Amino acid sequence: MSLTVSPELLTRAEAGDVDDATFVDCIRESLPYPFELVESLTRRLAAGDVEPGSAFADNREEPATEAARGQLLRAMASDAIRGALERHFDVRIAFQNCHRVAVFDPAPAAGAQFARFTSGRAQLLNQSPGLVNC
Repeated sequence: MSLTVSPELLTRAEAGDVDDATFVDCIRESLPYPFELVESLTRRLAAGDVEPGSAFADNREEPATEAARGQLLRAMASDAIRGALERHFDVRIAFQNCHRVAVFDPAPAAGAQFARFTSGRAQLLNQSPGLVNC
């Protein structure tokens, strides 16, 4: 299961739409590692703590625990969760391997860097024997 959903929230969802803020709160509580990772990358991007000329901030460190890795994989594998995080933080998220997450400025100017980061070539270059079964 990706999220821990309270009986009250489930009842609300069954009755109709749930707003993004409520959904993001559920994500924050259920998946703290990816939420905090995207939040910290977004802060780095906003502060300009990125390579010169870069329109993105990325993480290359593996999660400290398997539980954190599992949370990250669940968050990145869900279009709904990833989309809610993108809207909440006003970024575009990209994901490589089992831990490399990047947040991009959503402005069109960042599009070329996003396309390079998400290309097959970038995926191939980001491989290493240690990541085969991560």
